[in-house]
Amino acid sequence: MNRAGLRLRQWLLPLLIVLVNTAGAALPAFTPAERARILAHGPWPPPPRLDPGNAWAGRPEAIALGQLLFFEPRLSPDGRLACVSCHLPRQAFADGRARSHGRVALERNAPSLWNAAHERWWGWDGAADSLWSQSLRPLLDGRELASSAAHVRRLVSADAELACHWQRSFGQVPPADDDEALLVLSAKALGAFVGSLVSAPTPFDRFRDALASGDARTAARYPAAARRGLRLFVGRGRCHLCHGGPRLSNGEFADIGAGFFVRPGEVDAGRYAGIQALLRSRYNLLSPLADDPGDDATKTRHVHLQPRNFGEFKVPSLRNVALTAPYLHDGRIATLAGVLRHYSELDLDRLHADGERILEPLHLGADERADLLAFLRSLSDPAARRWSAPPRAACR
Repeated sequence: MNRAGLRLRQWLLPLLIVLVNTAGAALPAFTPAERARILAHGPWPPPPRLDPGNAWAGRPEAIALGQLLFFEPRLSPDGRLACVSCHLPRQAFADGRARSHGRVALERNAPSLWNAAHERWWGWDGAADSLWSQSLRPLLDGRELASSAAHVRRLVSADAELACHWQRSFGQVPPADDDEALLVLSAKALGAFVGSLVSAPTPFDRFRDALASGDARTAARYPAAARRGLRLFVGRGRCHLCHGGPRLSNGEFADIGAGFFVRPGEVDAGRYAGIQALLRSRYNLLSPLADDPGDDATKTRHVHLQPRNFGEFKVPSLRNVALTAPYLHDGRIATLAGVLRHYSELDLDRLHADGERILEPLHLGADERADLLAFLRSLSDPAARRWSAPPRAACR
């Protein structure tokens, strides 16, 4: 065979294999209930959602300023820390640590910022009801950036590029006599930037969409192990009850029997303390500093502190879950296999005695664990660790 014929054969053979494997393909057989549960996890991406109470969310100029601030270590008075210190693009905007480290070791794991605009509450304890108010906490926390409104004003006013982007974003020079106003607008720019981070569709999304449209050939490309894991996820495992919807999370809080001791004699109260912090915050959606939050403020107006909230933590999104180890609020579980082991061997005595109980030990076999892992790995966008900042335009 001559060289041209060999090249043609090398090109045709993979195509023929695909055609043979997909010829006469039929959609996977799911029950009507399973199919409805699967389709409820999409489509992705969902309609855009803007940071509540933030009139500058979605505006390109505010996003550009927020990006500059996100990577700016001079926001901390000694120039040591920036937002990116705990939310690294190469780690899917997490940091890969069990517990993050600011000026001191912290109590919680840094969650990924991908798709944060679609959250309902922010922080493992839900102490913030908007992205912009969440941005203020690490800025002002003495264990993290340890900044202040006065320091942020001095930085933005003195730096020509930041001041230029500020004026382009807000239509005015940085105010010289209102530290808090400048601080809040800086947080809203940060919220605009973080809110722009939306990850791409995953292998699961392509399968889900193919199932919805009746595209058997595309559906057939989804691995059989992932399909079996998906059936377990929406079936016997009942994982979809908490990890439902396009975000693969209900956005609320739960006790999963993980415990809440930070160290001997010290506990992390989780949602219980989060609600207390939310309601006393000067920067929640009920504050005059929020820009016309409308119906978004309803959740804050009607949230109630209950004893059962003690030790509850946010149900995280499973999008990009394979990229964001370790797991749980304090990173106590190193691998996805360990998470499945936790749910397989769940100790019911560690759960709250009150409230609705939906968790039961799954007693997963080895094959079931392998299938669930295959499904969970299909929920990640491979590009989520390859984000790079767009070229910085000169500001004059």
